[in-house]
Amino acid sequence: MQRDDHPFPDAPPRWRDELRETFQLALPLVLANLAQTAIYSTDVIMIGRLGAAELAASALAVNLYSVLLFTGTGLITAAAPLIAAELGARKHSVREVRRTVRMAIWAAVLFCIPAWVLLWNTEGVLLALGQEPRLASQSAEFMRALQWALLPALIIVALRNFVAAFGNAGLALAITIVGIFVNLAGNWLLIFGHLGFPRLGLVGSGIASTITSVLMATVLSGVILVHPKLRRTHVFGRLFRPDWQRLATIVRVGTPIAFTLAFEVTVFSAAVYLMGLINDTSVAAHAIALQIAAITFMVPLGISQGTTIRVGLAYGARDPAWVSRAGSASLTMALGFMSLAALVIWAIPRDLAGLFIDPTNPANAPVLDLAVKFLFIAAIFQLADGAQVVGAAMLRGLQDTRVPMVYAAIGYWLVGLGGGAFLAFYVGWEGEGVWTGLAAGLAAVAVLMLWRWNRRDRLRLISRPRAVDA
Repeated sequence: MQRDDHPFPDAPPRWRDELRETFQLALPLVLANLAQTAIYSTDVIMIGRLGAAELAASALAVNLYSVLLFTGTGLITAAAPLIAAELGARKHSVREVRRTVRMAIWAAVLFCIPAWVLLWNTEGVLLALGQEPRLASQSAEFMRALQWALLPALIIVALRNFVAAFGNAGLALAITIVGIFVNLAGNWLLIFGHLGFPRLGLVGSGIASTITSVLMATVLSGVILVHPKLRRTHVFGRLFRPDWQRLATIVRVGTPIAFTLAFEVTVFSAAVYLMGLINDTSVAAHAIALQIAAITFMVPLGISQGTTIRVGLAYGARDPAWVSRAGSASLTMALGFMSLAALVIWAIPRDLAGLFIDPTNPANAPVLDLAVKFLFIAAIFQLADGAQVVGAAMLRGLQDTRVPMVYAAIGYWLVGLGGGAFLAFYVGWEGEGVWTGLAAGLAAVAVLMLWRWNRRDRLRLISRPRAVDA
């Protein structure tokens, strides 16, 4: 029986139907991720015009901010499987969905309070990490403008999960595209002081980012309030009333996700410091190769966001066959794209690296040559990267987050960073050793996640109570 009044149908009868449903859900999420990347790229381009010192200071600040942003995103992402499970179990669920979204926003606020305290003391943190005092001071000034973007950014995550679960992920995409132009205009006006605005330099970029995040969160909230299908949930009703039981559920499910994302983000940050122990050429080549890998990663990341919802719907419906189809369709889609990405990276690594550094300048030749070597390794780990992020999302849809967190710690830090350091400094592979370690870490996480997914029936991951507060 088809649910005509609900954004999702009953379990698709065929695998290709599930593939189509997953594609339709994931496509706007993928595009939204790419659009968000464009916003960050705009900041880099604009700040780069101020000079190398300002660019370096902003990079230090953004690196710290990103760790907290991704950690908070992991916590708030708990709302996605909870909402999907409710809709899978009860297609007209309103109260339970509203409880989850409301407490996800509360979780964002509670997370930001200690995060803001840490970010306010950025200079001390960077000095403790051995950074140059002048850059630490500039980073701190920038951060005190940027840090206030954290809360609206996390609220956007909560609301994006909500609209995506109701089949309206395109709303988040449209608003993110608008955010690109708002951020571009804000940077142009506030960094350089055009049209009578004060010339604020690096601080102006931080203010522009905060304004953009606040505006995007406000517009998305307004759209939800007037959208014909979404306003019936009254999702902002009783916003200031605590619901400790649901908040505890979000913390229980979301904390392992937060640590999982933190492990992944910090291992790549730590890899930068390993490269710094080798030489400046390795750092520059690493930055180029990592940027290319990050762009391709946005696609399986978007697919994984849709995967959590599709598997969560099947989980809520207590339909093991649907759970299987939802997982296999997402994994097939991610591996298919990453196979193409691997072929492209393997075929034209020098052309891709040349987009980020002037290949005609002889002084850049060592960086370009090393970046090409890193990209060959990146081409190899594309499939592992896609499999690990979708594998984690499939388990997340079953609200299985604690064991995957342990897998992430083992894979990213023990195998990835530990193996990379061993190969770089003890075997003598240097930067190629770091990248080989990262590839091995991603492969280890992928194998562990998919192994657990394949044992889901034996582990009774599907036969859990429907109530999300259980």
